[in-house]
Amino acid sequence: MNIIVAPDSFKGSLSATEVAMTIKNALEEIAEDTVTIKPMADGGEGTIEAILSSTNGNAVSVSTSGPLGNPIDTYYAIIDENIAVIETALHAGIIQVKEEDRDPNLTTTYGIGEAILDALERGCSSFIIGLGGSATNDGGLGMLQALGLEAYDEDGKKLGPFGQDLLNIHSINLSKLDPRLKNTHFQIACDVDNPLCGDNGASAIYGPQKGATDEQITHFDDALDYFANLIEKEFNINVKNTPGAGAAGGLGFAFLVLNGQLESGASLVAKAIQLKKAITNADLVITGEGKSDEQTLFGKAPSHVADLSQQYGKPCLLLSGSLGENNERLREKFAGCFSITNRPLSLQECMKNSKTLLSEQTKQIRTLISYFGVR
Repeated sequence: MNIIVAPDSFKGSLSATEVAMTIKNALEEIAEDTVTIKPMADGGEGTIEAILSSTNGNAVSVSTSGPLGNPIDTYYAIIDENIAVIETALHAGIIQVKEEDRDPNLTTTYGIGEAILDALERGCSSFIIGLGGSATNDGGLGMLQALGLEAYDEDGKKLGPFGQDLLNIHSINLSKLDPRLKNTHFQIACDVDNPLCGDNGASAIYGPQKGATDEQITHFDDALDYFANLIEKEFNINVKNTPGAGAAGGLGFAFLVLNGQLESGASLVAKAIQLKKAITNADLVITGEGKSDEQTLFGKAPSHVADLSQQYGKPCLLLSGSLGENNERLREKFAGCFSITNRPLSLQECMKNSKTLLSEQTKQIRTLISYFGVR
């Protein structure tokens, strides 16, 4: 059989590449299958790893300003010579800030702009940006400042790149914005439809998880609206109400200003790794994730893999760490849904033994397929 293995990660346990390799090794141990791995991601954590595993590219080490403004050693990737892949979480990530230190006043997206500049210097003209996992609520102020924007308070004093500076913006100057941006293409992995402001906006919906108090949420919502109005007037555009503008604390808005195209993260990654082409030649597709339930159907990587498989008439199996409640709808997309848990185990035991459990269940499934004459 020609089998494509395209799973997401089992978060907290195995990366998408580790999941794919475990399934591949198990299949090849008991059958003479041709197995091609295409690890997936949805634009958040693991996006760079997934793309690099299936493309000719390299990780690029870089020092940027972290979410609290301190220098950090991190990386991005360059594929196809001139396409840079940047994960927001690696430069302004919430996991980089201790829970007790989370405060949108004190965080910045400046490091993302620094990574973009580094890539521009290396000749990149296209970017894939994963918006997941930010610690920020600055509307992309920091990133835009790294790219040349200047912001001032009502006394004409130049402001810094942090959330607290956003609250004091009175005017902006875009004349020093890097001219290379006019010829740069941004593809933005975005799986939320929040506008920038309002009851469903960046501050109200995502502010609390970033440490914002009720009072801060109100102040930031007003500040983002004011900042957006200034920028939209300068560019003669209207994008703050675009679905996705509120992603990553308003970073989606900043990329829209730079003519970025918002797209499903899973779809964007699938295109980058040429998953569609691989599936057209497959007899079977296997995908998976840490936990699958009804939410899997809403833009997550396994759902997109299943959609592509259906498009070309290929059966797609879902092999996940666990199947949650209300998973009946999964059978509408998948030819079969399986959990790797094969006996009573605690969550800790499942995560500790996930590779072994995944391998065992893969072999069970392949053996079952063999009984139907598929060798």
